[in-house]
Amino acid sequence: MMKNWLAAGAVALTVGMTSTIAQAQTTTVPGEQVGLAIGAPLPEGIYAINTFTYRRTDGRNDPDTAVNIPVLVWSTPFVPFGGRVELLVAPPTVFAFTRNPAGVRNKDISINVGTFVGGIWAFDLGSNFGVSLLGGVYLNDLNGDRGSIITANGTTATPVLPQLSSNTYRFGVAGSYTGDGWNITGNLTANIYDSPGRFGGPVGAALGPFYLSNALNFDITATKKFGNFEIGPVAYGTYNFDIGQFSAAAGNRGRFAVGGLVGYDFKIFTVQAYVARDVVTGATFTNAFGRTRSDYSTDGWIRFIVPLYSPAPASPVPAALVRKY
Repeated sequence: MMKNWLAAGAVALTVGMTSTIAQAQTTTVPGEQVGLAIGAPLPEGIYAINTFTYRRTDGRNDPDTAVNIPVLVWSTPFVPFGGRVELLVAPPTVFAFTRNPAGVRNKDISINVGTFVGGIWAFDLGSNFGVSLLGGVYLNDLNGDRGSIITANGTTATPVLPQLSSNTYRFGVAGSYTGDGWNITGNLTANIYDSPGRFGGPVGAALGPFYLSNALNFDITATKKFGNFEIGPVAYGTYNFDIGQFSAAAGNRGRFAVGGLVGYDFKIFTVQAYVARDVVTGATFTNAFGRTRSDYSTDGWIRFIVPLYSPAPASPVPAALVRKY
Protein backbone atom coordinates (compact mmCIF):
# COMPACT_ATOMS: atom_id res chain seq x y z
CA MET A 1 0.00 0.00 0.00
CA MET A 2 2.78 2.44 0.90
CA LYS A 3 4.46 1.75 -2.44
CA ASN A 4 1.30 2.83 -4.27
CA TRP A 5 0.99 6.01 -2.25
CA LEU A 6 4.64 6.84 -2.68
CA ALA A 7 4.04 6.62 -6.39
CA ALA A 8 0.97 8.83 -6.01
CA GLY A 9 3.10 11.44 -4.31
CA ALA A 10 5.41 11.48 -7.29
CA VAL A 11 3.12 14.00 -8.92
CA ALA A 12 2.94 16.30 -5.91
CA LEU A 13 3.95 19.40 -7.78
CA THR A 14 4.99 22.65 -6.15
CA VAL A 15 6.58 25.98 -6.88
CA GLY A 16 9.30 27.73 -4.97
CA MET A 17 9.56 31.27 -3.67
CA THR A 18 13.07 32.29 -2.77
CA SER A 19 13.51 34.47 0.30
CA THR A 20 14.97 37.35 -1.70
CA ILE A 21 15.02 38.35 -5.34
CA ALA A 22 18.73 37.51 -5.52
CA GLN A 23 18.15 33.88 -4.61
CA ALA A 24 17.60 30.95 -6.95
CA GLN A 25 14.93 31.66 -9.50
CA THR A 26 13.56 28.19 -10.41
CA THR A 27 9.74 27.91 -10.27
CA THR A 28 9.70 24.25 -9.18
CA VAL A 29 11.12 24.23 -5.68
CA PRO A 30 14.06 21.86 -5.15
CA GLY A 31 13.10 18.97 -2.89
CA GLU A 32 9.41 18.86 -3.69
CA GLN A 33 9.50 15.20 -4.76
CA VAL A 34 12.02 13.60 -2.40
CA GLY A 35 10.67 10.63 -0.47
CA LEU A 36 8.48 9.62 -3.40
CA ALA A 37 8.81 6.68 -5.77
CA ILE A 38 8.56 8.99 -8.74
CA GLY A 39 9.43 6.38 -11.33
CA ALA A 40 6.75 3.89 -10.24
CA PRO A 41 3.41 3.96 -12.10
CA LEU A 42 0.27 4.58 -10.07
CA PRO A 43 -2.56 2.07 -9.83
CA GLU A 44 -5.66 3.29 -11.63
CA GLY A 45 -7.66 5.75 -9.52
CA ILE A 46 -7.94 9.32 -8.21
CA TYR A 47 -5.60 10.72 -5.57
CA ALA A 48 -5.44 13.90 -3.46
CA ILE A 49 -2.00 15.08 -2.37
CA ASN A 50 -1.02 18.09 -0.27
CA THR A 51 2.58 19.16 0.23
CA PHE A 52 3.57 22.08 2.49
CA THR A 53 7.05 23.48 3.00
CA TYR A 54 8.36 26.20 5.31
CA ARG A 55 11.78 27.75 4.73
CA ARG A 56 14.03 29.96 6.87
CA THR A 57 17.35 31.44 5.76
CA ASP A 58 20.28 32.64 7.89
CA GLY A 59 19.92 36.26 6.74
CA ARG A 60 18.52 38.29 9.63
CA ASN A 61 16.20 40.39 7.49
CA ASP A 62 15.11 37.72 5.01
CA PRO A 63 11.42 36.81 5.20
CA ASP A 64 10.43 33.26 6.03
CA THR A 65 8.69 31.63 3.06
CA ALA A 66 6.20 28.82 2.65
CA VAL A 67 4.46 27.02 -0.21
CA ASN A 68 1.24 25.00 -0.13
CA ILE A 69 0.47 22.68 -3.04
CA PRO A 70 -2.87 20.87 -3.33
CA VAL A 71 -2.80 18.34 -6.17
CA LEU A 72 -5.50 16.24 -7.81
CA VAL A 73 -4.29 13.24 -9.83
CA TRP A 74 -6.18 10.94 -12.14
CA SER A 75 -4.28 7.77 -12.91
CA THR A 76 -6.10 6.75 -16.05
CA PRO A 77 -6.78 3.26 -17.42
CA PHE A 78 -4.76 4.13 -20.53
CA VAL A 79 -1.40 2.36 -20.87
CA PRO A 80 -0.02 3.11 -24.36
CA PHE A 81 3.11 1.07 -25.10
CA GLY A 82 2.89 -0.30 -21.56
CA GLY A 83 3.19 3.06 -19.76
CA ARG A 84 0.36 4.38 -17.60
CA VAL A 85 -0.93 7.89 -18.36
CA GLU A 86 -1.50 10.04 -15.26
CA LEU A 87 -3.14 13.49 -15.50
CA LEU A 88 -2.80 16.15 -12.84
CA VAL A 89 -3.66 19.71 -11.84
CA ALA A 90 -2.14 21.79 -9.03
CA PRO A 91 -2.86 25.43 -7.98
CA PRO A 92 0.08 26.33 -5.66
CA THR A 93 0.18 29.28 -3.25
CA VAL A 94 3.32 30.98 -1.93
CA PHE A 95 3.51 32.85 1.40
CA ALA A 96 6.09 35.25 2.83
CA PHE A 97 6.37 36.22 6.52
CA THR A 98 8.69 39.12 7.29
CA ARG A 99 11.15 39.22 10.16
CA ASN A 100 11.44 42.99 10.32
CA PRO A 101 13.24 44.52 13.34
CA ALA A 102 11.44 46.67 15.91
CA GLY A 103 10.13 49.93 14.46
CA VAL A 104 9.67 48.51 10.94
CA ARG A 105 6.14 47.55 9.93
CA ASN A 106 5.56 43.89 9.11
CA LYS A 107 3.89 42.79 5.90
CA ASP A 108 2.88 39.20 5.24
CA ILE A 109 1.80 38.32 1.71
CA SER A 110 0.44 35.43 -0.34
CA ILE A 111 0.94 34.90 -4.06
CA ASN A 112 -1.00 32.68 -6.45
CA VAL A 113 1.28 30.85 -8.84
CA GLY A 114 -0.09 29.90 -12.24
CA THR A 115 -1.99 26.60 -12.12
CA PHE A 116 0.13 23.63 -13.12
CA VAL A 117 -1.42 21.26 -15.65
CA GLY A 118 0.47 18.27 -16.93
CA GLY A 119 0.85 14.55 -17.25
CA ILE A 120 3.11 11.63 -16.42
CA TRP A 121 3.88 8.57 -18.52
CA ALA A 122 5.12 5.88 -16.13
CA PHE A 123 6.49 2.40 -16.95
CA ASP A 124 6.89 -0.67 -14.78
CA LEU A 125 10.12 -2.27 -16.05
CA GLY A 126 9.81 -5.34 -13.84
CA SER A 127 11.98 -6.50 -10.92
CA ASN A 128 10.73 -3.50 -8.87
CA PHE A 129 12.23 -0.94 -11.26
CA GLY A 130 10.22 1.87 -12.83
CA VAL A 131 10.80 4.96 -14.94
CA SER A 132 8.59 7.94 -15.72
CA LEU A 133 8.48 11.02 -17.93
CA LEU A 134 6.71 14.24 -16.91
CA GLY A 135 5.62 17.22 -18.99
CA GLY A 136 3.50 20.25 -18.18
CA VAL A 137 3.29 24.01 -17.71
CA TYR A 138 2.69 26.53 -14.93
CA LEU A 139 0.15 28.90 -16.51
CA ASN A 140 1.62 32.10 -15.09
CA ASP A 141 0.53 34.16 -18.09
CA LEU A 142 -3.06 33.01 -17.60
CA ASN A 143 -3.74 33.10 -13.86
CA GLY A 144 -0.52 33.77 -11.97
CA ASP A 145 -0.23 36.89 -9.79
CA ARG A 146 1.18 39.99 -11.45
CA GLY A 147 3.19 43.11 -10.74
CA SER A 148 5.02 44.16 -7.62
CA ILE A 149 4.67 45.14 -3.96
CA ILE A 150 3.88 48.73 -2.99
CA THR A 151 6.17 49.72 -0.12
CA ALA A 152 5.18 51.59 3.05
CA ASN A 153 6.14 54.95 1.53
CA GLY A 154 4.01 54.27 -1.56
CA THR A 155 6.77 53.47 -4.02
CA THR A 156 6.81 50.39 -6.24
CA ALA A 157 9.20 47.59 -5.32
CA THR A 158 10.64 44.92 -7.58
CA PRO A 159 8.26 41.98 -8.19
CA VAL A 160 8.64 39.31 -5.53
CA LEU A 161 8.64 36.46 -8.06
CA PRO A 162 10.04 37.61 -11.41
CA GLN A 163 9.66 34.07 -12.79
CA LEU A 164 5.89 34.61 -12.86
CA SER A 165 6.41 37.05 -15.74
CA SER A 166 6.57 33.96 -17.99
CA ASN A 167 4.87 30.61 -18.23
CA THR A 168 7.14 27.90 -16.87
CA TYR A 169 7.49 24.78 -19.01
CA ARG A 170 8.38 21.79 -16.88
CA PHE A 171 9.94 18.50 -18.01
CA GLY A 172 11.15 15.63 -15.85
CA VAL A 173 12.57 12.12 -15.90
CA ALA A 174 12.78 9.80 -12.89
CA GLY A 175 13.79 6.26 -12.01
CA SER A 176 12.83 4.23 -8.92
CA TYR A 177 13.65 0.94 -7.23
CA THR A 178 10.98 -0.17 -4.72
CA GLY A 179 11.91 -3.74 -3.82
CA ASP A 180 12.14 -5.15 -0.28
CA GLY A 181 10.70 -2.00 1.31
CA TRP A 182 13.27 0.31 -0.26
CA ASN A 183 12.57 3.52 -2.14
CA ILE A 184 15.69 4.48 -4.05
CA THR A 185 14.80 7.24 -6.47
CA GLY A 186 16.57 9.82 -8.59
CA ASN A 187 14.73 12.62 -10.39
CA LEU A 188 15.70 15.44 -12.76
CA THR A 189 13.35 18.39 -13.40
CA ALA A 190 13.95 21.13 -15.96
CA ASN A 191 12.28 24.57 -15.88
CA ILE A 192 12.23 26.42 -19.21
CA TYR A 193 11.09 30.05 -19.60
CA ASP A 194 10.06 32.52 -22.29
CA SER A 195 12.85 34.99 -21.58
CA PRO A 196 12.74 37.92 -21.36
CA GLY A 197 9.38 37.91 -19.56
CA ARG A 198 6.99 40.75 -18.75
CA PHE A 199 4.09 41.29 -16.40
CA GLY A 200 0.84 42.64 -17.82
CA GLY A 201 -0.78 46.00 -17.12
CA PRO A 202 0.73 49.47 -16.63
CA VAL A 203 2.94 48.42 -13.70
CA GLY A 204 4.24 45.51 -15.72
CA ALA A 205 5.00 47.83 -18.63
CA ALA A 206 7.08 50.02 -16.32
CA LEU A 207 9.02 47.08 -14.90
CA GLY A 208 11.16 44.60 -16.73
CA PRO A 209 11.75 42.95 -19.03
CA PHE A 210 12.95 40.15 -16.74
CA TYR A 211 15.71 37.84 -17.90
CA LEU A 212 14.96 34.39 -16.53
CA SER A 213 17.44 31.55 -16.17
CA ASN A 214 16.50 28.06 -17.27
CA ALA A 215 17.15 25.70 -14.36
CA LEU A 216 17.70 22.02 -13.56
CA ASN A 217 16.56 20.52 -10.23
CA PHE A 218 17.55 17.12 -8.85
CA ASP A 219 15.96 15.11 -6.02
CA ILE A 220 17.50 12.01 -4.40
CA THR A 221 15.83 9.53 -2.01
CA ALA A 222 17.09 6.39 -0.22
CA THR A 223 14.49 5.38 2.38
CA LYS A 224 13.53 2.01 3.91
CA LYS A 225 10.25 0.74 5.36
CA PHE A 226 10.08 -1.01 8.73
CA GLY A 227 6.49 -2.12 9.14
CA ASN A 228 4.34 0.98 8.77
CA PHE A 229 7.29 3.29 9.38
CA GLU A 230 9.65 4.70 6.75
CA ILE A 231 12.98 6.42 7.37
CA GLY A 232 16.03 7.45 5.38
CA PRO A 233 18.22 10.22 3.98
CA VAL A 234 17.20 12.65 1.24
CA ALA A 235 19.04 15.29 -0.77
CA TYR A 236 18.13 17.87 -3.39
CA GLY A 237 19.39 20.92 -5.22
CA THR A 238 19.09 23.24 -8.18
CA TYR A 239 21.40 24.58 -10.89
CA ASN A 240 20.81 27.90 -12.67
CA PHE A 241 22.27 28.21 -16.17
CA ASP A 242 22.28 32.03 -16.46
CA ILE A 243 23.67 33.93 -13.46
CA GLY A 244 24.72 37.08 -15.32
CA GLN A 245 24.09 40.50 -13.84
CA PHE A 246 20.79 40.92 -15.71
CA SER A 247 19.41 37.51 -14.77
CA ALA A 248 16.76 37.00 -12.07
CA ALA A 249 19.23 34.45 -10.65
CA ALA A 250 22.15 36.89 -10.82
CA GLY A 251 25.21 35.62 -8.97
CA ASN A 252 23.49 32.50 -7.66
CA ARG A 253 24.46 29.23 -9.35
CA GLY A 254 22.12 27.27 -7.07
CA ARG A 255 22.02 25.24 -3.86
CA PHE A 256 22.33 21.71 -2.49
CA ALA A 257 20.66 20.45 0.70
CA VAL A 258 20.74 17.18 2.64
CA GLY A 259 18.44 15.89 5.35
CA GLY A 260 16.30 13.05 6.64
CA LEU A 261 12.75 11.79 6.18
CA VAL A 262 10.27 9.88 8.36
CA GLY A 263 6.88 8.58 7.25
CA TYR A 264 3.98 6.49 8.51
CA ASP A 265 1.34 4.48 6.68
CA PHE A 266 -2.06 4.89 8.38
CA LYS A 267 -3.62 2.54 5.78
CA ILE A 268 -6.26 5.08 4.66
CA PHE A 269 -3.64 7.81 4.13
CA THR A 270 0.10 8.32 4.37
CA VAL A 271 2.06 11.11 6.09
CA GLN A 272 5.67 12.05 5.36
CA ALA A 273 7.81 14.72 7.02
CA TYR A 274 11.38 15.73 6.28
CA VAL A 275 13.90 18.44 7.16
CA ALA A 276 16.94 19.49 5.13
CA ARG A 277 19.71 22.03 5.48
CA ASP A 278 21.84 23.64 2.76
CA VAL A 279 25.43 22.46 2.57
CA VAL A 280 26.20 24.53 -0.54
CA THR A 281 24.47 27.73 -1.68
CA GLY A 282 25.08 30.59 -4.08
CA ALA A 283 22.88 32.99 -2.09
CA THR A 284 24.57 35.56 0.15
CA PHE A 285 23.70 38.17 2.79
CA THR A 286 25.54 40.92 4.64
CA ASN A 287 25.72 40.50 8.43
CA ALA A 288 25.68 43.16 11.14
CA PHE A 289 29.45 43.63 10.79
CA GLY A 290 29.23 44.36 7.07
CA ARG A 291 30.64 40.98 6.05
CA THR A 292 29.19 38.95 3.18
CA ARG A 293 28.19 35.44 4.18
CA SER A 294 26.60 32.45 2.44
CA ASP A 295 22.85 32.57 3.06
CA TYR A 296 22.16 28.94 4.00
CA SER A 297 18.55 27.86 4.48
CA THR A 298 16.69 25.21 6.45
CA ASP A 299 13.54 23.62 4.97
CA GLY A 300 10.77 21.76 6.77
CA TRP A 301 8.23 19.69 4.82
CA ILE A 302 5.03 17.74 5.48
CA ARG A 303 3.00 15.76 2.96
CA PHE A 304 -0.37 13.96 3.02
CA ILE A 305 -1.33 11.40 0.35
CA VAL A 306 -4.97 10.26 0.26
CA PRO A 307 -6.41 7.85 -2.34
CA LEU A 308 -9.94 9.08 -3.16
CA TYR A 309 -11.14 6.45 -5.59
CA SER A 310 -10.05 3.18 -7.15
CA PRO A 311 -12.09 1.04 -9.52
CA ALA A 312 -13.67 -2.07 -8.09
CA PRO A 313 -11.66 -5.19 -8.96
CA ALA A 314 -13.13 -7.24 -11.75
CA SER A 315 -15.34 -10.09 -10.59
CA PRO A 316 -13.78 -13.49 -11.26
CA VAL A 317 -15.38 -15.56 -13.99
CA PRO A 318 -17.36 -18.34 -12.25
CA ALA A 319 -15.98 -21.79 -12.90
CA ALA A 320 -18.25 -24.30 -14.55
CA LEU A 321 -19.95 -26.61 -12.07
CA VAL A 322 -18.90 -30.21 -12.68
CA ARG A 323 -20.65 -33.00 -10.90
CA LYS A 324 -19.61 -36.60 -10.78
CA TYR A 325 -22.08 -39.40 -10.40
